[in-house]
Amino acid sequence: MAEPIDAPLADAQLTAFVQAVREDPGPPARAVGAVELRRAQRLRAEVRPPGPEMAHVEDLTVGSAGVGARLYRPSTGDGPLVVFLHGGMWTIGDLESHDRACRRLAHGSRTAVLSVDFRRAPEHPWPAAVDDSVDAIRWAAAGRVAGTAGPIVVMGDSSGGNLAALACLRLRDEGGPPPAAQVLLYPNTDLTLSCPSTRSKATDWGLTTDDVAWGAEQWVPDPSRRADPEVSPLHAVDLGGLPPAVVVTAEHDPLRDEGDAYAARLAAADVPVRHRCEAGMVHGFLTLDTLSPAAAAAGERVFADVTDMLGRHVR
Repeated sequence: MAEPIDAPLADAQLTAFVQAVREDPGPPARAVGAVELRRAQRLRAEVRPPGPEMAHVEDLTVGSAGVGARLYRPSTGDGPLVVFLHGGMWTIGDLESHDRACRRLAHGSRTAVLSVDFRRAPEHPWPAAVDDSVDAIRWAAAGRVAGTAGPIVVMGDSSGGNLAALACLRLRDEGGPPPAAQVLLYPNTDLTLSCPSTRSKATDWGLTTDDVAWGAEQWVPDPSRRADPEVSPLHAVDLGGLPPAVVVTAEHDPLRDEGDAYAARLAAADVPVRHRCEAGMVHGFLTLDTLSPAAAAAGERVFADVTDMLGRHVR
């Protein structure tokens, strides 16, 4: 039985969205498959309104593996850089799916954004996406991004948040260079899917726990590896020495509890953390801004977090 919408969602538009999902949830991801999911996502991206105009947008090839990336610069002056890792259950998502989100991020935080088109499962299972993410951060830190200077922040939403957290852990363990900060939006941190919200919010709110499970199966086919700290950062023994963090979760999200738990563990390890759970919000709010004013406002709060951390030089 669906959990009732007795506590209002963040706005009427999200309430209508959730009601529509409950009336017609559509087939699960495992029944559709990665190829068709990507095709449908491309079609949605084509009709999405464009994001803010940028002073400069350039498609690049980054890192030793030569993965694609897109650089957004909101102004002509040099400034800090956000390396952005998109969500999509490690299987979908690309430069186009998050183009509007990256433009909004660059505009709202007044900083350059490098969106990374890392390799995806099932064609490229773990650790390919982590390798590409770390490689892109190292490439950017080596000073190869024209028009940027100063600190580098790594940011990701959903499975991209998982990659951002894993990249920070690997860079810490391998001697850097560490990002100045990490920004994790409704991140996957536990691929065992054992936190309570994966049950209490399993269906009827947009993203389903079964869809997440399917994505985890594509990315990490061996179930015995899904509790490995190199896959699930919540299972890391030591989170000390990681960059300052912003962790934002959503109330009505199967990933809520694992994101909240990761923020608590970072704080317990003396990592500076700014953490909030967005009340009345659902998973994926960064890309729901055209649907919901409340989702757009939640994104703006994240952009303000980035601006504030950079203004404090994220020390």
